[in-house]
Amino acid sequence: MKIISIVGARPNFIKATMISKELRKKHKEILIHTGQHYDTKLNKIFFDQLEVPEPNYYLGVGSGTHAQQTGQIMIRAEKIIIKEKPNWVIVYGDINSTLAGALASAKLSVRIANVEAGLRTYNNKN
Repeated sequence: MKIISIVGARPNFIKATMISKELRKKHKEILIHTGQHYDTKLNKIFFDQLEVPEPNYYLGVGSGTHAQQTGQIMIRAEKIIIKEKPNWVIVYGDINSTLAGALASAKLSVRIANVEAGLRTYNNKN
């Protein structure tokens, strides 16, 4: 199975670390770093210390309004999703990268998993 994971902020890297390690044992995982929160030095620390796999794609969206970031991530992620043809896309948290990755995937009829969905409601049915 081919799975794309989309991360965009430091908390996403932490969430993705263990999931990526397990996924890569049995599946092909492609990691997309949107660059929504960017700090080259800090990102390197996360990749080195947490042993997060280096991203296969870096979108480099940087700063901008929420609409600008979300739109750029959707446009760039869509091209990768079309190229890679994943079975699933995993998004993390509730940031612009999450919305953009989920929306691009949904419009391409790719299954989506959101890590963190429902945690704050304490209701796993939401």
